[in-house]
Amino acid sequence: MPKLAHACLAAGLAMAGAASAQAKENTMADDPYAWLEEVEGAKQLEWVKALNAKAEAEIAATPEFKRLEADIRAILDSDAKIPGVQKIGDYYYNFWKDKHHERGLWRRTTLEEYRKAQPQWETVLDLDALNKAEGKNWVWHGADCRKPEYTRCLIALSRGGADADETREFDLTSKTFLKDGFYRPEAKGALGWKDADTVYVFTDFGDGSMTSSGYPRIVKEWKRGTPLSAATVVYEGRPDDMYIAAYHDDTPGFQRDFVSRTLAFYNDELYLRSDAHGCASDAGAGCAEASDAHGCASDAGAGCAGASGELVKIDAPNSANKGVHRQWLTLELREPWTVGDKTYAAGSLLAAKFDDFMAGKRDFDVLFAPTEKTSLAGFAWTRNHLVLNVLEDVKNRLSVLTPSDAHGCTSDAGAGCAEASADGWKTSEFAGAPAFGTIGVSAVDADDSDAVWLTVTDYLTPTTLSLAEVSGNSQGKQPEQLKSMPAFFDASTHVIEQHFATSQDGTRVPYFLVRPKDLKYDGSTPTLLYGYGGFEISLTPGYSGGVGKGWLEKGGVYAVANIRGGGEYGPRWHQAALKANRHKAYEDFAAVAQDLIARKITSTPHLGIQGGSNGGLLTGNMLTQYPDLFGAVVVQVPLLDMKRYSHLLAGASWMAEYGNPDTADWEFIRTFSPYHLFDAGKDYPPTLFMTSTRDDRVHPGHARKMAAKMLEAGKDVRYYENIEGGHGGAANNAQAAHMSALAYTFLWQQLAK
Repeated sequence: MPKLAHACLAAGLAMAGAASAQAKENTMADDPYAWLEEVEGAKQLEWVKALNAKAEAEIAATPEFKRLEADIRAILDSDAKIPGVQKIGDYYYNFWKDKHHERGLWRRTTLEEYRKAQPQWETVLDLDALNKAEGKNWVWHGADCRKPEYTRCLIALSRGGADADETREFDLTSKTFLKDGFYRPEAKGALGWKDADTVYVFTDFGDGSMTSSGYPRIVKEWKRGTPLSAATVVYEGRPDDMYIAAYHDDTPGFQRDFVSRTLAFYNDELYLRSDAHGCASDAGAGCAEASDAHGCASDAGAGCAGASGELVKIDAPNSANKGVHRQWLTLELREPWTVGDKTYAAGSLLAAKFDDFMAGKRDFDVLFAPTEKTSLAGFAWTRNHLVLNVLEDVKNRLSVLTPSDAHGCTSDAGAGCAEASADGWKTSEFAGAPAFGTIGVSAVDADDSDAVWLTVTDYLTPTTLSLAEVSGNSQGKQPEQLKSMPAFFDASTHVIEQHFATSQDGTRVPYFLVRPKDLKYDGSTPTLLYGYGGFEISLTPGYSGGVGKGWLEKGGVYAVANIRGGGEYGPRWHQAALKANRHKAYEDFAAVAQDLIARKITSTPHLGIQGGSNGGLLTGNMLTQYPDLFGAVVVQVPLLDMKRYSHLLAGASWMAEYGNPDTADWEFIRTFSPYHLFDAGKDYPPTLFMTSTRDDRVHPGHARKMAAKMLEAGKDVRYYENIEGGHGGAANNAQAAHMSALAYTFLWQQLAK
C-alpha cells in the first residue's frame, strides 16, 4: 500500500477512534450505573458481595437448598461419568474432575484398558497439585500435542476460567513443563505447532496488536531458542477484524499451512501459505510462484503475509465454512452461491478436489442439500469416509458417504466394488444408528482409521459412548458400546414429546417437552422453559443430572424452545432473526410459552424461564417485553445493555449478529436492549441475575447495571456473581453445583406457590 494510503487509513482510524471514544464517553455520562463496569474495583466488588449475601440468605439458607446443592455436586463429582477420550499417539487421553480433583487430572490409558469398566489411568498432569505448588487457580484450557512423535504438547491454562490464558510447552515423556520451552504470556490467543522447533503465535504483542473485539490481530512464526519479540509476522489483519490465526495441517502426505482471517461471525477468509520460496508445504517440484517483494499475495486483501511466504486465498464465499481434509475441500454454504450456470442453496455441503479448486476448476459434488425440514448438523471425516449428521425436525439422522475413484469404485473397495452414485459418491446408512436421541459422531483418528466415537443421549436417557467402524456398507458391524452414564435421577415418571407452536408471523416453531406421565392439564405444574436462539446454535435433547435432580424429580415440566436465531433448520433459521429481525426470536419464544399455557400444561404464575449469554439477552427481553407471561425469570451471564455491548470485552465481535449500536442500527437495536426497555412504572416477575467476575467474554457490567437499575426502582430482584468462573459461570464443580442449585431453588420457590 502506498505511503499516502497508509497515512489516510491511519488518519481515518484515528478519527473513527476519537468519535467512538466520544460516543462512549457521552453514553457513560448519561448512565448512572456506568461505575459498575469497573470489574474488579473495591467499591464494585463490595456492591457485588453485599448482593451475593442477600441472595444467599434468601435462596441458599434452607435445608432443601443444601440437599440439592449436595446432590448436584455429587453428580458433577461422580466417578461413574463417562471419561471422554482423545487419541494422541498410542494413548487415549482424558481430562477428569471429581471430588478429589477439583481442578482436574489430565490422564491417559490404552484402548484395551479403556474398554474395561474400571480402566487403569496414568496421571500426566495434576492441576490441583500444580495450583498448590504455584499458588494459582489454573483452569484447564486444553492441549495441542505435535504429530507424529507426540512427545511435546502446548498446554493452555486460564486463571479462574477466563478466556485469556497462557501457553506452556510440556514434555509427555517426563511429564513436566519445559523450563526453556515455548511460553506465551496470559492473553487471548494461542500457540500452534508448525514443526518441532516452530510455532504459530497469535496473541497480545502490545499496543495495536489486538482487534477491537479483543482478539489477536497479528499472527507470527516463532522459532525455538529465540525471544518472542523476534518472531516474524505471517499475517496482519485490520483493527476491525475479529480474529487472526494460523495453523499447520500435518496429515501425512497432505501437509499444508493456513492463515485464517475472521472478519466477523460466519465471515472469514482462508489462505494457503507457501514456504519461503513460494511453494506450498506439500508441493512438488513445480510449485506456485513466489510472493511479491513485500511478501504479500496479490489477493491478500486488507492484511498481508510476512516475508516468509505467499498467501493464496481459497476463493470461496466469506460466509462459507471452509474445510480441507486430505485431497478434499468442503464448503458449508450459509448463503446461495452461483458458480457458472449453477446455483447452490444456502445450507448445502459441497466437496471438490482441493488441488483442482486451487487451479481454478469449479466442479463440485453436492454432499447435502437442505429441505424445509432438514439441516446439516455436522459431518466427520474418517480415513476413507465422511459421516453426515443431519437434523430432521431437530432429530438426528446419520448416513455414510464414500468418495469413488475414476472407475466408480470407492476408495476402500475390493475387486468387486460398489457402483458410484451420479455425483461420484456412494451413500449408505450408518449401521446401528439409533432412531431417536441426539447423536454425536467424531473420528477416533482420521489419518489412520475409519473408527468413530458415537454418543447418544436424550433428556431422560443417560448418555452412552460407543466405538463404531464406518464402512460403505449399511450392513456393517454394529457399534460397540463402551461406556454409559449412570442414571442420576428417576426418569421413569416422565415422557418426552415434541410440539410445534405458531409464532406471530405464522412460522411453525418446534419445542421439546419433558413432562410427568400423570400430568394434570390444569395449568398448575411448575414449568421451566429454556432457550438460546442465536449464532446458529441448535438445542437438541441431552441428559442433565442437574435438570433431573433440580426440576424433574420434583414433578416439574421442562421445555426447550427451538426458536429462530438458532441452527435447527440451518442458516435460514439463524438469518431469520438477525439484526433488525431479532424480534422474531423473541416472538417465537413467547409463542412457545403461550402454547404451554394454551395446552394447560402450566400457567403464568407457574411458568419460569432460564437462559445464559445470548440466552440471557433472550430472557432479558422476555422480562422487559413480556412481563405478564412469566412467573419467574433467571438471566445468566447476559448481554443486556445493547448500546454499550460492542465496547465491552468481546462485544464488537457480535455485531454481525446484532448490529452496530454506534450507527443507525441503534434504531432497531434499542427495540431489543433490555437495559433501555426497562420501565420503572411497570410490574415485573421475580428475577435472578447471575454472572461471573472473571467472565472476560460477556462483561459482568451487563448484569450488574440491570440489577442495580431494577433494584433502585423497587423491583423483585436478586443478584449473584461468582468471583471466578469465566463465561461458563463456574471454575470448578463446587461452584457449578452452587450456581445451579441457586437457579433451580429460586425458580421452584417462585413457581410452586
